[in-house]
Amino acid sequence: MTLISNTEELLFEVMTPLDFTVRVTAAYWDLIVTIKHPVMAGLERDVKETLENPEQIRVSRSDPKVFLFYRIQCPGRWICAVAKRLDGEGFLVTAYPTDAIKEGEYIWPK
Repeated sequence: MTLISNTEELLFEVMTPLDFTVRVTAAYWDLIVTIKHPVMAGLERDVKETLENPEQIRVSRSDPKVFLFYRIQCPGRWICAVAKRLDGEGFLVTAYPTDAIKEGEYIWPK
């Protein structure tokens, strides 16, 4: 199963510490920064870094296929990149700044 069609422009693709790849298309990133979380505009590199080198990863309480990657943005603030893994492939669900880490199960680093 391919999550991204051949006609969609890939913005970035990264390998996570959980050994799966997360892909983000330019069109989906545009949706995130125009509709979901406009504050993330221009922070593509930060989201990519969060997925590649998070400070911690948690599993969503509502969906075991969803992972929350956290990386400190500045003291008291984190970037959270939310990715879903389906059939071995991952895709970005959303990304946002936060001042609190969600309660999902802590899985990385061990």
